[in-house]
Amino acid sequence: QVQLVESGGGLVQPGGSLRLSCLASGSIFSVYAMAWYRQAPGKQRELIATITSGHNTYYPDSMKSRFTISRDSAKNTLYLQMNSLKPEDTAVYYCAADHSDYPVGEYEYWGQGTQVTVSS
Repeated sequence: QVQLVESGGGLVQPGGSLRLSCLASGSIFSVYAMAWYRQAPGKQRELIATITSGHNTYYPDSMKSRFTISRDSAKNTLYLQMNSLKPEDTAVYYCAADHSDYPVGEYEYWGQGTQVTVSS
């Protein structure tokens, strides 16, 4: 089993930045791919970025310019740097992990989420 705990969310003004963290514990030796997703009220969950155990990253086109995913294997921590935040970035942000570098279907493990609110 793998436990994921996100932190770093909060209220930020438009144009501001935040860095989210996700601490992994448990059977972390078996964690390969990790990812960040978000879900806004009334909307479907949306992929932000993925990163493999070899630090290869993937971003959907809509996420490439303002979001950066990274991981520190020594600290068992996944990060998401978010810049130039907009009100439409308001959502619950989730960390996910899987035993495969290229998961088929849903990621196996999920955190509880951290709220990000972008508002003046």
